[in-house]
Amino acid sequence: MGRTSLEHEEFLKSIDAFHLRVLAEIDYPQSLFREGKIKDTICIFGSARILSPEECREKETENLSESEKKLFQKQKEMSVYYEDARKTASLITEWGKEISKDTRRMAVCTGGGPGIMEAANRGAKEAGGPSLGLNIRLPFEQFVNPYVDPEVSVEFHYFFMRKLWFLRLSMGVVAFPGGFGTVDELFETLTLIQTGRNNRKIPVIFYGTEYWKGLLHLESMLEYGLVDAEDLDLITYCDTPEDVLETLKRKVPLDLD
Repeated sequence: MGRTSLEHEEFLKSIDAFHLRVLAEIDYPQSLFREGKIKDTICIFGSARILSPEECREKETENLSESEKKLFQKQKEMSVYYEDARKTASLITEWGKEISKDTRRMAVCTGGGPGIMEAANRGAKEAGGPSLGLNIRLPFEQFVNPYVDPEVSVEFHYFFMRKLWFLRLSMGVVAFPGGFGTVDELFETLTLIQTGRNNRKIPVIFYGTEYWKGLLHLESMLEYGLVDAEDLDLITYCDTPEDVLETLKRKVPLDLD
């Protein structure tokens, strides 16, 4: 007797079974979130490279070269965002607990890795709420941080499926400073909302006005007629965790019934 298709590992990893692997990355997270009673989420994006205060203190004891010291000074400046993300996630979690009934509302959801993702998962965990991590297998940077809840977290193989699940349940997005990955997630989110392809119109918050306005001159798009004024209205800039919470409470299309 031969093996069944489900026992044929070579087939399941082959190009012919690509659609089966994609379906698995649709259905498996769905079953986890349903079992975990996750109704909706707030996604927090940001760099995997931002250091925690503990990491900064540890690095201060190292024997660094002059170039490494200059880079570390910049990293220390950015570490304030770690604590801000931690507090932001905690405030969002407390709000979610207040409005939750039979399901868990406004669950903090990140990419599950280090840096800002770790900070947000840490804040959610410390506040006693669900802490979702949608991790992706990468050859560097990305590893699962210790603050995600395994029972409601997933490791993805495909980037596009991970992105789908970032927004599938999302009621809002908060973007802390980040690099290519963060900017990619941000612009994809904005494009889906702008074109009406996202299933709901959700607020998008850029945390750290100085960083984001220094990096992205979005008004130039409007000046050249490449976006409409209302497209830029999709974005709100915030600089404190309290501002984030108030913005979400004001803009999230919340139906408590």
